Amino acid sequence: MTTHATDGAEADPGLVDRLCSALLAGEPVVMPTDTVYGLAILPGVPGATARLFALKDRRPDTPLAVLVADADAARTLSRPLGPEVDRIVERLWPGALTLVLPRAAPVAVWDLGADPRTIGVRCPDHALVRAVARRVGPVATTSANRHGEPTPSTAAEAAATLTGPVAMVADGGPLRGAASTVVDVTGPGWTLLREGPVDIAAVHAAAQGQ
Repeated sequence: MTTHATDGAEADPGLVDRLCSALLAGEPVVMPTDTVYGLAILPGVPGATARLFALKDRRPDTPLAVLVADADAARTLSRPLGPEVDRIVERLWPGALTLVLPRAAPVAVWDLGADPRTIGVRCPDHALVRAVARRVGPVATTSANRHGEPTPSTAAEAAATLTGPVAMVADGGPLRGAASTVVDVTGPGWTLLREGPVDIAAVHAAAQGQ
């Protein structure tokens, strides 16, 4: 396990290279986001999701979200978003909002630990994560902590709480944010699954173009 520093203001090409190499090899990594430290894998690599769940000591039916580089990448993972969801994406991404969307057929085979008909997607406000996702595609993530325990605010503490070592830790300094807001927009009545930094009222306002 190696640790590399990043301030999040811009993506260091060498750091992006090393993170991408580890992910493409199917290895989990710890990296900063705009909310909390994340434990990340590439969902299309066989065995990667199982490694992540083992490190978290977490049931394999617990859902994972994916982080994307931009809204266009999100559209490849979902059936057509519709005008309201498009407006939400335009106004509130990048940011701390995860949208649960109807999953597109090409990624139905991804093991994300939950309902294969849906997928949680977020575009984070963090240059490093977006640069990695731009290079290797959507990155499946969960908070970097043992299941049921608080998420540590530092990279070293986040890595230490897991059940074993990861291939790489990217240190972005102390992170004291909260996990993202999660809203299920797959049905006619949207459901707030987790409260977070983005208020549900702001989501509904964005959907109306406000």
